Amino acid sequence: MIRRLTVLLLAALVPLSAVLAGAGPAQAAGYRYWSFWERDGGQWTYATEGPSTARPADGDVQGFRFSVSEDSGDAAKPRGAADFDTICADTPAQDGRKRVALVIDFGTAADAPSGETPPKGRTACARVAGNATTAHALAAVAEPLRYNTSALLCAIEGYPKSGCGEQVSGTAPDGSGNPDRDPSATGRDGSETPDASSSAAGSSDGDGGSTALGLVAGIALVALLGGAAIWQVRRRG
Repeated sequence: MIRRLTVLLLAALVPLSAVLAGAGPAQAAGYRYWSFWERDGGQWTYATEGPSTARPADGDVQGFRFSVSEDSGDAAKPRGAADFDTICADTPAQDGRKRVALVIDFGTAADAPSGETPPKGRTACARVAGNATTAHALAAVAEPLRYNTSALLCAIEGYPKSGCGEQVSGTAPDGSGNPDRDPSATGRDGSETPDASSSAAGSSDGDGGSTALGLVAGIALVALLGGAAIWQVRRRG
């Protein structure tokens, strides 16, 4: 009987260890790349086409942001001043040419590839031909640019030095897709991250709750079987 109960105890511990091993936070995945934005009605909207085909009009404001995101709905928006009159104040209009205000946000250190530091974000006013694309405007003020064979924008002003839309997997301390993200850094859109108390409260509603429940259930089962073993020993004595 004792041997049988020992086997039952070991059998209970095996699934319990599996529960605890698989109870970690869910793995997130994203992509590190330059996102392209258009300014419409004072708000940033994700561009519906790439900079190599988009043809902005005179007076348009467009932006670029380097970050890690899962998709366009999760992408971080450009930060900083985004007013055409301010950005192009020192660039007078010319006949036959157009002016495009550009906001270039190199992102945060948390989103930077390993070993690289993002340059400080800036704005620029590109004065280009009337039929120029956004890629032409960007090349006029932020070379060198780097594209891959699929015409995906990989680098602005040489940043980053390598890589192009590579996948970044893993779970960061703040739950984002970037495992190198500093939990004390600013948020994806440049805003401050929640304080520690709100972060702790949020984590209690996630996987931590199921982990605690599984642990309690496992301990209760082991205790029940252990108690049965002790009772059998006393009975045999």
